[in-house]
Amino acid sequence: MSDKYLEIANSPLGKKIFNAVGLPDPVPLRREDPQQAHNLSSQVLLGASQGASFAKPIGAFLKSAGVTLCDLSMEGKGQLIFDASGIASAQQSEALYSFFNQHLKSVSDSGRVLVIGHKPSALDDTEHATVQRGLVGFVKSVAKEIGRKGATANLVLVDRGGDQGLEAPVRFLLSAGSAFMNAQVLTVAAPVAAIEADWTKPLSGKTVLVTGAARGIGLAISQTMARDGATVIGVDVPQSQDQLATAMDAIGGLSLPLDITDTDAADKLRDFCSAHSSALHAVVHNAGVTRDKMLSRMTAHQWDLLMQINLGAVQRINSALLDTTLLDNGGKIIGVASISGIAGNIGQTNYAFSKAAIIGMVEALAAPCAARGITINGVAPGFIETQMTAAIPFITRQMGRRLSSLGQGGLPVDVAEVIGFFVSPQAAGINGNMVRVCGQSLLGA
Repeated sequence: MSDKYLEIANSPLGKKIFNAVGLPDPVPLRREDPQQAHNLSSQVLLGASQGASFAKPIGAFLKSAGVTLCDLSMEGKGQLIFDASGIASAQQSEALYSFFNQHLKSVSDSGRVLVIGHKPSALDDTEHATVQRGLVGFVKSVAKEIGRKGATANLVLVDRGGDQGLEAPVRFLLSAGSAFMNAQVLTVAAPVAAIEADWTKPLSGKTVLVTGAARGIGLAISQTMARDGATVIGVDVPQSQDQLATAMDAIGGLSLPLDITDTDAADKLRDFCSAHSSALHAVVHNAGVTRDKMLSRMTAHQWDLLMQINLGAVQRINSALLDTTLLDNGGKIIGVASISGIAGNIGQTNYAFSKAAIIGMVEALAAPCAARGITINGVAPGFIETQMTAAIPFITRQMGRRLSSLGQGGLPVDVAEVIGFFVSPQAAGINGNMVRVCGQSLLGA
């Protein structure tokens, strides 16, 4: 599952050869140190348009987190934040141009660019709302410009009351945990539950349920949740019982061998969680399969089996848990979709349908969940280095890796880190978001 091209491109000899013949040489991405996760010690240049709303509080909480705020004359800034919330006309957009025209070259390898704006629908002034929507196109273009450095650009749009929960997305998008989240838009609204928690161990004392936890992305999610202090209840099929037990034992978690498509699986899962704790902090719906076949050749069994695992079981589990108060007042529901559910993919009509439906689930449940102090969000992974992608034909695999602005595939931990952010108590203002974890893949972009 290693990317030999990336390894060769960053070897001393490889760099010379690749530069000589003009081949792309992706930069290895900076990821979290498991021993010092969520460390924000770095230099940031913070700029703002006239009339911006959020620069001052952002500066205050970054300083308290140990971040060095640069002035305009300092070199080697590495990371840029620009509060564009005050831009309300075409003429005022010059401030956005001027800041990035002068400073974009100072973004370091694996650096971060973050733009802050208003959610357009939260503004009463239609001209202001119109111009704020332009930030989406701006950020996506900047991400493509700096991707060759392994650097990312993302946008945070602040809804009414969202200033109360702004610290969490800013901190995450500056962190190494956001390595493969690129050209995405996060919307932050008023928190629906308490946001107090330790930034370095945000899940201490919390219980998190992860399906499909024995391997791949599910295992990485479980390990990341445990690193952040959670007790993980890992669920996987009985055939993987030994592998699941080994994985959970290694992180101090609990294993629950269970076929989630069984008619009584949701009730068993709910009862297991209730017996362990009076509160369940989060459920991560990670379990999923592919059964690829051209639609004209697909059997009913290939359609139905996938649909029951990827969608039906998710709905039944949600229903069973939401019939209780286990998740109320701070709980999190996470759906794992796919860029196939956004862009579609040949031979994956069943998979794309199920994953698009997961996106629909996040959208449909956001409001009723918020009323109970619960948030629901989702991730749509792109090309991630797993056993499944390792089985893809060589040429197709290389295309999947290179067709992103970062020029490489992601790792399971990249998906896990985004989910870890969504699950953190501090992210109580993040609700109804679906973000791609794809390095800005050209597929469906």
